[in-house]
Amino acid sequence: MDALITVDHGEGLIEVSRAEQLIAFAADQLKLPASSEVSITFVANEEMARLNEGFRGKQGPTDVLSFECDNLDDGFPQDTAFQAGDIIIAPDVAAAHASELGHPLAWEIDTLLVHGLLHLIGYDHLEEEEAQVMEGLQDDILASWRQGIEGGR
Repeated sequence: MDALITVDHGEGLIEVSRAEQLIAFAADQLKLPASSEVSITFVANEEMARLNEGFRGKQGPTDVLSFECDNLDDGFPQDTAFQAGDIIIAPDVAAAHASELGHPLAWEIDTLLVHGLLHLIGYDHLEEEEAQVMEGLQDDILASWRQGIEGGR
């Protein structure tokens, strides 16, 4: 999976190569076509608040938003790239969550990337059963990822 990553905010906080590697890893775990593409943008809280209000009707910034492009129900095209969509992340919100939870910011960004990607391919957490499936898959991907990067040290 190709990831087009733009850091509009949080340049000193974001490990772009790590994000690229994690997206590729998660896409492989999810068996997405190699020709898949995703856009990831890191934005300031003000931009995230604008998007959150405009698209979800909610005040203030959130940590991650996902905007699906190609519908998974249409199937994966074999001859062209599958445009998964856009993942928007607010690094300042992520940093606050990481601090509250007592783990590194990189782990929080990892979680948001996988969470956003799962939304792009049709997973949701509005209903309890959906949430259990999505969170279980997210946890499995992140555990495998962390085992791989920590085992490689």
